[in-house]
Amino acid sequence: MVSVISELNDRSREIFRHIVDAYVETGEPIGSRTLSRRLGTTLSPATIRNVMADLEEVGLLFAPHTSAGRVPTEAGLRLFVDGLLEIGAISAQERQALDAQCAVRGRSLEQVLEEASSALSGLSGCAGLVMAPKREGALRQIEFIALGPNRALVVMVSTDGQVENRVLDLPLGLPPSALTTASNYLNARLTGQTLAETRAVVTAEMTAQRADLDSLTSRLVEQGLAVWAESEADRHDGYLIVRGQAHLLEDVTALGDLERIRGLFQALEAREGALRLLEAANAAEGVQIYIGAENPLFAQAGCSVVLAPYTNARDQIIGAIGVIGPTRLNYARIIPMVDYTAKLIGRILR
Repeated sequence: MVSVISELNDRSREIFRHIVDAYVETGEPIGSRTLSRRLGTTLSPATIRNVMADLEEVGLLFAPHTSAGRVPTEAGLRLFVDGLLEIGAISAQERQALDAQCAVRGRSLEQVLEEASSALSGLSGCAGLVMAPKREGALRQIEFIALGPNRALVVMVSTDGQVENRVLDLPLGLPPSALTTASNYLNARLTGQTLAETRAVVTAEMTAQRADLDSLTSRLVEQGLAVWAESEADRHDGYLIVRGQAHLLEDVTALGDLERIRGLFQALEAREGALRLLEAANAAEGVQIYIGAENPLFAQAGCSVVLAPYTNARDQIIGAIGVIGPTRLNYARIIPMVDYTAKLIGRILR
């Protein structure tokens, strides 16, 4: 593709850029006469038609139907993104909106990621998606905090700084001191161990009746361990958060028929689809752009994906965030937006 760029003269590049710009704006083919007016130069429609024919011959344009209009191919969009795109900067207003919506304020990691996905979807006009990290790290601390007569907040902190908050119902008749006893009991056994390892130790002790805990406190301990297990810990490969699917349905003309969109949603809900996203993010640093068939997960739906990895406190890639939309995405605006959001999540996780 680099060689194709070098073979284009200035006039061909300018015409091709305007064709892509028009496609991003409208999603419709553009003809030589309309393009001549847009260019505002002395180039005649006949001259532009000749250039468009040359661009079509090298696989950068195609005619979606019998009209004289042309749109860029996926290869043409890839050339545009790699060699001709002038990436803008995220605006101060967009930055403030993302900062405000992603602020932690005592929320769990999953809630922060859901907010980030929703914010990105709203600002980009696309479907936002987040590949959330798997829970396999060691735990550092667990605390039970009373919220009322029959409820408690379980706060679990992993060694890499991830925090998970869950609310659970307390056993009837549980004294306040049992919360402290349960926290001390678990913290004495979980430091540096994964949740599964901790659960095995606690289960063995309780089975052998070696734990100095009454029945009510034992139930609290069991519930506290199960809270995380039933949510994230059993999702060994992570999970996918998708927000703003309706944005895709608003642009059915660009994406194809509803059946293809339905297939995309099914693929996103599948675990293997989520894994492919994370693998794509791990392949290289920075923002990754997949146009149409470049990613098997989105090939059939005719979508583009802009994806960026985010890291934990140890600079390890643990997930990815991005957007899905039609191939006529406003790449110049969305690429810096996705990049900023991924870095914002990384800062929150520190």
